Amino acid sequence: MTTVPTITVASYNMRKAIGTDRRRRPDRVLHVLQEIDADVVALQEADKRIGGRGAAVPHELIDDHGLYKPVPFRVRHRRTLEGLPGGKHAERLLKINTRNLGWHGNALLVKRHVEIMDVAALELPTLEPRGAVMAELLIGDRPVRVVGMHLDLSGLWRRRQMRAILEAIQVRPQKMPTILMGDTNEWRDAGACLKELNGSYRVAPCGPSFHSRRPIAALDRIIVDQSLAIEAAGVHASVEARRASDHLPIWARVAL
Repeated sequence: MTTVPTITVASYNMRKAIGTDRRRRPDRVLHVLQEIDADVVALQEADKRIGGRGAAVPHELIDDHGLYKPVPFRVRHRRTLEGLPGGKHAERLLKINTRNLGWHGNALLVKRHVEIMDVAALELPTLEPRGAVMAELLIGDRPVRVVGMHLDLSGLWRRRQMRAILEAIQVRPQKMPTILMGDTNEWRDAGACLKELNGSYRVAPCGPSFHSRRPIAALDRIIVDQSLAIEAAGVHASVEARRASDHLPIWARVAL
Protein backbone atom coordinates (compact mmCIF):
# COMPACT_ATOMS: atom_id res chain seq x y z
CA MET A 1 0.00 0.00 0.00
CA THR A 2 1.34 3.44 -0.98
CA THR A 3 1.39 6.00 1.83
CA VAL A 4 -0.02 9.38 0.86
CA PRO A 5 2.21 12.22 2.13
CA THR A 6 0.59 14.74 4.45
CA ILE A 7 1.43 18.22 5.67
CA THR A 8 0.11 20.27 8.54
CA VAL A 9 -0.82 23.87 7.86
CA ALA A 10 -1.91 26.54 10.33
CA SER A 11 -3.35 30.04 10.30
CA TYR A 12 -2.95 32.55 13.12
CA ASN A 13 -4.15 36.12 13.57
CA MET A 14 -1.42 37.06 16.02
CA ARG A 15 -2.73 40.59 16.70
CA LYS A 16 0.71 42.19 16.29
CA ALA A 17 1.96 39.93 19.13
CA ILE A 18 -0.23 41.73 21.68
CA GLY A 19 -1.92 39.26 23.99
CA THR A 20 -5.15 39.37 25.94
CA ASP A 21 -3.05 40.63 28.84
CA ARG A 22 -2.20 43.67 26.62
CA ARG A 23 1.48 42.78 26.62
CA ARG A 24 3.47 42.61 23.38
CA ARG A 25 5.23 39.25 23.55
CA PRO A 26 6.56 38.08 20.15
CA ASP A 27 8.35 35.18 21.85
CA ARG A 28 4.95 33.91 22.99
CA VAL A 29 3.72 33.79 19.40
CA LEU A 30 6.65 31.56 18.48
CA HIS A 31 6.00 29.31 21.48
CA VAL A 32 2.42 28.81 20.30
CA LEU A 33 3.59 27.98 16.78
CA GLN A 34 6.07 25.49 18.22
CA GLU A 35 3.19 23.77 20.03
CA ILE A 36 1.32 23.36 16.73
CA ASP A 37 4.44 22.30 14.77
CA ALA A 38 2.88 22.98 11.35
CA ASP A 39 4.91 22.78 8.15
CA VAL A 40 3.43 26.02 6.78
CA VAL A 41 1.92 28.90 8.77
CA ALA A 42 -0.10 31.87 7.53
CA LEU A 43 0.06 34.85 9.88
CA GLN A 44 -2.24 37.86 9.97
CA GLU A 45 -1.45 41.17 11.68
CA ALA A 46 2.19 40.14 11.52
CA ASP A 47 3.43 43.71 10.98
CA LYS A 48 2.84 46.77 13.11
CA ARG A 49 0.25 49.19 11.76
CA ILE A 50 2.04 52.40 12.71
CA GLY A 51 5.49 53.88 12.21
CA GLY A 52 7.63 51.92 9.79
CA ARG A 53 5.31 48.89 9.68
CA GLY A 54 8.13 46.71 11.03
CA ALA A 55 7.64 43.04 11.88
CA ALA A 56 5.73 42.38 15.10
CA VAL A 57 7.89 39.27 15.50
CA PRO A 58 11.42 40.43 14.62
CA HIS A 59 13.31 38.46 11.99
CA GLU A 60 16.18 37.93 14.41
CA LEU A 61 13.85 36.28 16.91
CA ILE A 62 12.49 33.93 14.23
CA ASP A 63 16.04 33.06 13.16
CA ASP A 64 17.12 32.38 16.74
CA HIS A 65 14.06 30.24 17.36
CA GLY A 66 15.12 28.09 14.41
CA LEU A 67 11.88 26.28 13.55
CA TYR A 68 10.75 28.52 10.69
CA LYS A 69 12.00 30.77 7.94
CA PRO A 70 9.86 33.66 6.64
CA VAL A 71 8.82 33.56 3.00
CA PRO A 72 10.39 36.68 1.39
CA PHE A 73 8.00 38.67 -0.80
CA ARG A 74 10.48 41.43 -1.73
CA VAL A 75 7.98 44.22 -1.14
CA ARG A 76 7.93 47.10 1.31
CA HIS A 77 5.25 49.46 2.53
CA ARG A 78 5.63 53.17 2.00
CA ARG A 79 7.26 54.50 5.15
CA THR A 80 5.59 57.20 7.22
CA LEU A 81 8.52 59.63 7.05
CA GLU A 82 9.43 59.19 3.39
CA GLY A 83 7.31 62.13 2.27
CA LEU A 84 9.23 64.56 4.47
CA PRO A 85 12.52 66.27 3.56
CA GLY A 86 15.31 63.91 4.47
CA GLY A 87 12.72 61.27 5.32
CA LYS A 88 14.62 58.46 3.62
CA HIS A 89 17.25 58.65 6.35
CA ALA A 90 15.06 59.63 9.30
CA GLU A 91 14.05 56.13 10.34
CA ARG A 92 17.66 54.97 10.31
CA LEU A 93 18.72 57.94 12.42
CA LEU A 94 15.85 57.32 14.84
CA LYS A 95 16.82 53.62 14.95
CA ILE A 96 13.34 52.43 13.94
CA ASN A 97 13.27 48.85 12.67
CA THR A 98 11.09 49.01 9.56
CA ARG A 99 11.82 45.58 8.11
CA ASN A 100 8.41 44.05 7.52
CA LEU A 101 7.57 40.37 7.72
CA GLY A 102 4.96 40.23 4.96
CA TRP A 103 2.54 42.36 3.01
CA HIS A 104 -0.24 44.40 4.64
CA GLY A 105 0.23 42.29 7.76
CA ASN A 106 0.01 38.93 5.97
CA ALA A 107 3.05 36.66 6.21
CA LEU A 108 3.97 33.04 5.60
CA LEU A 109 6.41 30.96 7.63
CA VAL A 110 7.68 27.60 6.45
CA LYS A 111 9.86 24.95 8.02
CA ARG A 112 13.46 24.75 6.89
CA HIS A 113 12.94 21.73 4.64
CA VAL A 114 10.27 23.47 2.54
CA GLU A 115 11.53 24.84 -0.78
CA ILE A 116 10.14 28.20 -1.95
CA MET A 117 9.67 28.14 -5.74
CA ASP A 118 7.82 31.39 -6.42
CA VAL A 119 6.03 34.17 -4.52
CA ALA A 120 3.59 36.99 -5.17
CA ALA A 121 2.22 39.87 -3.10
CA LEU A 122 -1.36 40.64 -4.09
CA GLU A 123 -3.16 43.97 -3.89
CA LEU A 124 -6.82 43.54 -3.01
CA PRO A 125 -9.76 45.85 -3.83
CA THR A 126 -10.73 47.80 -0.72
CA LEU A 127 -11.29 51.19 0.86
CA GLU A 128 -8.37 50.64 3.25
CA PRO A 129 -5.00 49.01 2.51
CA ARG A 130 -5.46 45.24 2.18
CA GLY A 131 -3.41 42.56 0.53
CA ALA A 132 -2.71 38.86 0.37
CA VAL A 133 0.43 36.78 -0.03
CA MET A 134 0.97 33.75 -2.24
CA ALA A 135 3.78 31.21 -2.24
CA GLU A 136 4.33 28.18 -4.45
CA LEU A 137 6.18 25.60 -2.41
CA LEU A 138 7.84 22.25 -2.88
CA ILE A 139 7.45 19.88 0.06
CA GLY A 140 9.37 16.71 -0.66
CA ASP A 141 8.48 16.15 -4.30
CA ARG A 142 4.98 17.65 -4.02
CA PRO A 143 4.17 21.21 -5.15
CA VAL A 144 1.52 23.15 -3.24
CA ARG A 145 0.35 26.74 -3.46
CA VAL A 146 -0.51 28.60 -0.24
CA VAL A 147 -2.32 31.93 0.03
CA GLY A 148 -2.41 33.93 3.27
CA MET A 149 -5.17 36.53 3.59
CA HIS A 150 -6.97 38.88 5.96
CA LEU A 151 -10.28 39.98 4.48
CA ASP A 152 -12.25 43.16 5.08
CA LEU A 153 -14.85 43.84 7.76
CA SER A 154 -17.32 44.75 5.01
CA GLY A 155 -19.14 41.81 3.39
CA LEU A 156 -19.20 43.54 0.01
CA TRP A 157 -15.44 44.07 0.01
CA ARG A 158 -14.79 40.56 1.37
CA ARG A 159 -16.58 39.11 -1.62
CA ARG A 160 -14.58 41.25 -4.05
CA GLN A 161 -11.35 40.36 -2.30
CA MET A 162 -12.01 36.63 -2.43
CA ARG A 163 -12.86 36.95 -6.11
CA ALA A 164 -9.58 38.80 -6.72
CA ILE A 165 -7.59 36.08 -4.93
CA LEU A 166 -9.25 33.31 -6.95
CA GLU A 167 -8.60 35.21 -10.18
CA ALA A 168 -4.92 35.62 -9.23
CA ILE A 169 -4.69 31.86 -8.69
CA GLN A 170 -6.39 31.16 -11.98
CA VAL A 171 -3.80 33.04 -14.04
CA ARG A 172 -0.74 31.46 -12.39
CA PRO A 173 1.41 29.73 -15.04
CA GLN A 174 1.65 26.45 -13.09
CA LYS A 175 -1.35 24.48 -11.86
CA MET A 176 -0.96 22.89 -8.44
CA PRO A 177 -3.00 22.05 -5.32
CA THR A 178 -3.95 25.23 -3.48
CA ILE A 179 -4.67 26.12 0.14
CA LEU A 180 -6.16 29.45 1.27
CA MET A 181 -5.72 30.42 4.92
CA GLY A 182 -6.49 33.41 7.04
CA ASP A 183 -8.90 35.61 8.93
CA THR A 184 -11.94 35.85 6.66
CA ASN A 185 -13.90 38.09 9.05
CA GLU A 186 -16.88 36.02 7.88
CA TRP A 187 -19.22 35.00 10.70
CA ARG A 188 -21.47 32.73 8.63
CA ASP A 189 -20.50 29.38 7.10
CA ALA A 190 -22.51 30.34 4.02
CA GLY A 191 -21.23 33.92 4.02
CA ALA A 192 -20.96 35.89 0.81
CA CYS A 193 -17.19 35.63 0.37
CA LEU A 194 -17.32 31.84 0.82
CA LYS A 195 -19.95 31.58 -1.91
CA GLU A 196 -17.27 32.80 -4.32
CA LEU A 197 -15.57 29.40 -3.93
CA ASN A 198 -18.31 27.92 -6.16
CA GLY A 199 -17.76 24.33 -5.05
CA SER A 200 -14.12 24.29 -6.19
CA TYR A 201 -12.83 24.46 -2.60
CA ARG A 202 -13.77 23.03 0.80
CA VAL A 203 -13.53 24.65 4.20
CA ALA A 204 -11.73 22.60 6.84
CA PRO A 205 -13.90 21.96 9.93
CA CYS A 206 -11.56 23.70 12.37
CA GLY A 207 -14.13 25.24 14.69
CA PRO A 208 -14.56 28.60 16.50
CA SER A 209 -11.34 30.59 16.99
CA PHE A 210 -12.57 34.01 18.17
CA HIS A 211 -12.53 35.35 20.86
CA SER A 212 -9.64 33.34 22.34
CA ARG A 213 -11.03 33.66 25.89
CA ARG A 214 -14.41 32.28 24.82
CA PRO A 215 -14.45 31.16 21.16
CA ILE A 216 -17.83 31.55 19.49
CA ALA A 217 -17.00 32.52 15.90
CA ALA A 218 -15.09 30.67 13.18
CA LEU A 219 -13.62 33.80 11.61
CA ASP A 220 -10.34 32.05 10.78
CA ARG A 221 -10.52 29.46 8.04
CA ILE A 222 -8.41 26.99 6.10
CA ILE A 223 -9.78 26.38 2.60
CA VAL A 224 -8.44 23.67 0.28
CA ASP A 225 -9.19 22.85 -3.32
CA GLN A 226 -10.93 19.63 -4.22
CA SER A 227 -7.70 17.83 -5.15
CA LEU A 228 -6.66 17.79 -1.49
CA ALA A 229 -8.03 15.60 1.30
CA ILE A 230 -8.49 17.00 4.80
CA GLU A 231 -7.48 14.28 7.27
CA ALA A 232 -7.96 16.30 10.47
CA ALA A 233 -8.53 19.89 11.55
CA GLY A 234 -9.00 21.87 14.72
CA VAL A 235 -8.39 24.90 16.89
CA HIS A 236 -5.26 25.07 19.02
CA ALA A 237 -6.50 26.18 22.44
CA SER A 238 -3.52 25.77 24.77
CA VAL A 239 -3.13 27.95 27.84
CA GLU A 240 -0.47 30.03 26.08
CA ALA A 241 -2.56 30.38 22.89
CA ARG A 242 -5.45 31.79 24.91
CA ARG A 243 -3.15 34.53 26.20
CA ALA A 244 -1.05 35.27 23.11
CA SER A 245 -3.76 36.85 20.92
CA ASP A 246 -7.49 37.50 20.74
CA HIS A 247 -7.68 34.79 18.05
CA LEU A 248 -6.78 31.15 18.53
CA PRO A 249 -4.69 29.53 15.80
CA ILE A 250 -6.34 26.91 13.60
CA TRP A 251 -4.70 23.94 11.88
CA ALA A 252 -5.40 21.20 9.36
CA ARG A 253 -3.61 18.05 8.27
CA VAL A 254 -3.89 17.71 4.51
CA ALA A 255 -3.04 14.78 2.26
CA LEU A 256 -1.11 15.79 -0.84
